[in-house]
Amino acid sequence: MPTYGFRCARCGPFDVRRSMTELSELERCPTCAGPASRVFGAPALRAVAPAMRRALDAQERSAHQPAVVTSTPPSHRRTPISTDPRHARLPRP
Repeated sequence: MPTYGFRCARCGPFDVRRSMTELSELERCPTCAGPASRVFGAPALRAVAPAMRRALDAQERSAHQPAVVTSTPPSHRRTPISTDPRHARLPRP
């Protein structure tokens, strides 16, 4: 049975477990019996692969605290030098 989130203006958020056929957009608060509207939250992403979880966490952190880059990352790839004599006659920029 799914759990739905609601928010009361006086008491705050609370959860309700209901079947999909019994769900309505308005619910009564269990504390004060006042009207509460449905709120939508993020889906539970606990079953995500560890690499994907790290990427999602890094994306979330960078949205609020972007990392400051002071230099370019080192390049590990070198441009191969051609030994073909025809390449020596090519125009240079």
